[in-house]
Amino acid sequence: MTTTATRYEVVIGLEVHVELATETKMFCGCRTEFGGEPNIRTCPVCLGMPGSLPVPNGEAVTSAIRLGLALGCAITPRSQFHRKNYFYPDMPKNYQISQYDVPICENGRLEVPTAEGAAEIGVTRVHMEEDTGKSMHVGESGRIRGASHSLVDFNRAGIPLLEVVSEPDVRSAEQARAYLAELRGIVLALGISDAKLEEGSMRCDANVSLRPMGTEAYGTRVEVKNMNSLRSLYRAVGYEIDRQTVLLDAGEEVVQETRHWDEAAGATSTLRAKEEAFDYRYFPDPDLVPIAPDAAWIEELRAGLPELPAEIRARLTSTYGLGAEQAVTLVDAGLGPLLDEAVGAGAPPSEAGKWLANEVLAWCRDEGVEPADVPLTGEQLSELIDLVDHGALSTKLAREVLPGVLGGEGSPAEVAKARGLEQVSDEGELGQMVDDAIAAQPEAAAKIRAGNDKAIGALVGAVMKASRGQANPQRVNELLRERLGI
Repeated sequence: MTTTATRYEVVIGLEVHVELATETKMFCGCRTEFGGEPNIRTCPVCLGMPGSLPVPNGEAVTSAIRLGLALGCAITPRSQFHRKNYFYPDMPKNYQISQYDVPICENGRLEVPTAEGAAEIGVTRVHMEEDTGKSMHVGESGRIRGASHSLVDFNRAGIPLLEVVSEPDVRSAEQARAYLAELRGIVLALGISDAKLEEGSMRCDANVSLRPMGTEAYGTRVEVKNMNSLRSLYRAVGYEIDRQTVLLDAGEEVVQETRHWDEAAGATSTLRAKEEAFDYRYFPDPDLVPIAPDAAWIEELRAGLPELPAEIRARLTSTYGLGAEQAVTLVDAGLGPLLDEAVGAGAPPSEAGKWLANEVLAWCRDEGVEPADVPLTGEQLSELIDLVDHGALSTKLAREVLPGVLGGEGSPAEVAKARGLEQVSDEGELGQMVDDAIAAQPEAAAKIRAGNDKAIGALVGAVMKASRGQANPQRVNELLRERLGI
């Protein structure tokens, strides 16, 4: 990427679809549960039957306005639904109901923290639309190429979506990843979606182009699809930047197209020619009246917004004294509420932050658990830290206790007792172990008495081994010094 940074400027715009957690679909009363038998949550409206009439979902409208307000958007006094005309087998009406030239929210901004520094990304619009069904291609690859036949499940058809379109302000793969992470955090804070990238309830497409440094005109953009994690987005954008750099350096043209990201191959491949807006023949949906939210209602929604990720990070650093990087890690993972709960139960903020950012997140990665869903209470974390602070557990033993707590074996004290992990602090027992270690290593004891303090490490290690790591190392050190007269 070094050559890109010196010769070309990267220009990226992101389109993020957020599947709303409403009880029913966008324009009908069908349920929105994930999974289940194909084609059981359908009706004449979401199947596009002749004569059926759509009715907008009021909860979806509320969610759209709340997200727009959280992104600093202006709420349009009168927005409109259009028909976006194109044919796909998974779209029963042969058009999608979507907002086009008059979206419900526009002209916002999102500041995102990155390793490269803070970046401000403009938000062009947030608009409402309905999802399509799901095509399932039967074959080894799961893609249309090489499939023997395809099936369609319309359970997802008509589920409410919000599309968030950024300005082309993103300048790197890292900024793209950070933007999506920040937007996901806002969506989760608002409670309007579970935002699970791996299940498709939040999906991101990236429009990537390069232009020579110092020029104004945009380069030819390529849309990249099928990125179902923050890591996928980062890798896919990085690959596309490198691919376009190679083409431009060789004097070749970048073709405007839509490309598919293959996670296993770590590469993009051609999916189809890129469509333009005029290809869809948009026109206002005659069955749906414009959306005209009351100004007083908008202000009521604004006043009811929760604490957003940027505000949580600022509070964690200013009130709790956490470092900026640690605050970003915890907020991105959705662990801010658990930290607050642990501090409220008496845990020192810095210690609770370290346990969450290191041990708890590592357990979540290993077990495939979403951090926000981790089975740990603030009271349990506070108790674990307290056991360490009072010498009942060493940090090493506490790390062995934590998986038991997360596995539902009980409180930290109960897990430590059941697993035999309590730290040995009994004077008589420790004293005997110390005497045995001195007797077993007379040469080390002689060196210590002669003034070689470093040699005490061998004796401490012998006691810790004899106690299977359960001896209180601080008390062991003190007893050794007492016995050896130093």
